[in-house]
Amino acid sequence: MDNAIEFHALPGIVAGRARGGRAEQQDDLVCFHDAATGSYLLVLADGMGGDGAGELASQGVIDSARRLWDQGTWREQPTSLFLESLCQAAHAELRCRQQQVARGAPHSTIVAFLVRDHRIAWAHVGDSRLYRFRGRRLLGCTEDHSLAQARHRLGEITADELSTHDDQQLLLRGLGGPDAPVVEHGSGVLNHRDAFALCSDGLWTQLKEAELARFVQRADQQRALREAIHLAVERGGAKGDNVALSFARPSSGGFWPSLRKAMLSALRRNDARATLQDEA
Repeated sequence: MDNAIEFHALPGIVAGRARGGRAEQQDDLVCFHDAATGSYLLVLADGMGGDGAGELASQGVIDSARRLWDQGTWREQPTSLFLESLCQAAHAELRCRQQQVARGAPHSTIVAFLVRDHRIAWAHVGDSRLYRFRGRRLLGCTEDHSLAQARHRLGEITADELSTHDDQQLLLRGLGGPDAPVVEHGSGVLNHRDAFALCSDGLWTQLKEAELARFVQRADQQRALREAIHLAVERGGAKGDNVALSFARPSSGGFWPSLRKAMLSALRRNDARATLQDEA
């Protein structure tokens, strides 16, 4: 079992992944930051397909994200439109990459999170998740596109059973299939107390929400992320899944303190309480 963590950090962002008990690393992630505008894009993908197709798929998602970020379309497009374009471009890339595998087919999940102009937006397909916390209180998380989640909505299984149910790995949506994916979207106003976690199912099936809330709020984010990944790998055991995790903290450096200062200044000027829209 491989406990080595590939680690990445930006102002206010930490991310990492580990292979766990798998022979291949099929989880991939990337974090982009534009210092001039204080914008961020975080993308996480969990590939599947067999015979190396999973690794090829997750790399294809990240390559597509890098290409669109470098093109700068995120600067002008509405956030939801950019994230939709990203998901569809990644899907098209995986369809093209099918020619590179003798057997199997590259498929992947995606969860993408964009911060721009004091707002947040996210999009996802599959069962990789985005969590939003305020303090240690969970405001919400994305809803998996899996058979287990569908059965939970019907009342056939409980929320606690989602992480261990056999149907959890049976996805109803994904990138790389014959049809264009239906992408789930969300958006809201950034609150300086919010913290976010993006993760693959190798992480969220092993850590409880309360544990993830404690990790994401720790002062030493790099150490917290490493400990969270190590714990998920340990609990997964010799046959455990790949693990990928990113933390984004409003109170960590970069543009976040400036945003808080601006919000407080506006509040004093208006002599009224600010109303923040929270969607999760």
